[in-house]
Amino acid sequence: MTAAANEACFNRPDRFAIGWYWVVASLDLPRSGVARANVQGREVVAWRGADGVAHVVDAYCPHMGAHLGDGKVEGDGLRCFFHAWKFAGDGTLVDIPCMKKPVAARIRSWPTAERYGMVWVWTGESPEHDLPRVPEHAADDPGEWRVAGHFQKACHPNVMMINAIDAQHFNSVHAMPALLDMVPTVVSDRAIAFDNAARPSAETYFGRFLRRFYHGPLTYGLRYWFGQTGCVTLGPDFLHFHIVFALRMKEDGGSEGRTLLVTRKRSGPIGYLWSQVLLGLSWVVGAYFAKGDTRVFETIRFNFQTPIRADHAIVAFIQHYDAQPAALWKSWDPVTA
Repeated sequence: MTAAANEACFNRPDRFAIGWYWVVASLDLPRSGVARANVQGREVVAWRGADGVAHVVDAYCPHMGAHLGDGKVEGDGLRCFFHAWKFAGDGTLVDIPCMKKPVAARIRSWPTAERYGMVWVWTGESPEHDLPRVPEHAADDPGEWRVAGHFQKACHPNVMMINAIDAQHFNSVHAMPALLDMVPTVVSDRAIAFDNAARPSAETYFGRFLRRFYHGPLTYGLRYWFGQTGCVTLGPDFLHFHIVFALRMKEDGGSEGRTLLVTRKRSGPIGYLWSQVLLGLSWVVGAYFAKGDTRVFETIRFNFQTPIRADHAIVAFIQHYDAQPAALWKSWDPVTA
């Protein structure tokens, strides 16, 4: 088996797949709030108008380049701190205090949306795909969620994504009671799924015990979007846990991410309490797997020269990622060659 011959985008610090990337937690962007962020090398500002709608714009004022993160929200517009120029949510300049009619100027505004307690930005002209969501949940289910962690790792986001589909490491690092067989399925040109097809071992006591909770394979599935956001689904047949990990690349080529715990929305006080219990259990499960992998993330220098048959899911991920439309780091200009 050979790795992808043309690594057009995978594990490169100068480009990334165009898609939805996290900007800031919704709780960190209250009504009339402003927040700074660096997303895939580009300095942006997120702000929420008095109407509650979040916006993401380029960080620097087109007048003299003042950082709009120092500005303030007025109604449904953002006013620059330096000369008090005011911009609407679409980036249009709507007011200059010293002029009756503002000059024709604007800041770049980017498609913005919210889901699972995060503000997301589309790094292109217009969204070509929906926001990432838990595959098992209905399209109209907003879900219950908890933003559980903010982390930074020394390796590229693509390498972190590989870790979750690397069946070999679950036995070496986590001592899993079953050999995993991660079967890839292309969902769309921007999303790929990986599902375990192996049952717990019948040769061990623990494996036979686990078989009581699974009619078929041990549940362990992933859905990846844009190569840097993924959803893990695991648990017995009667109760699934969902953990979304949203990553973005740092200036030094490392990763910055948020861990999102998600369960379906349930009605009534009892349903809400049960959802909170499940979110807490999801945190325990996620913390267990993260603990063993941190050591790898801080020291690895990824160099995939000797793929073997057990790495088929990793090869599929690399090939799928490299086929996606890409943008350049910092400028977000589409890669044309």
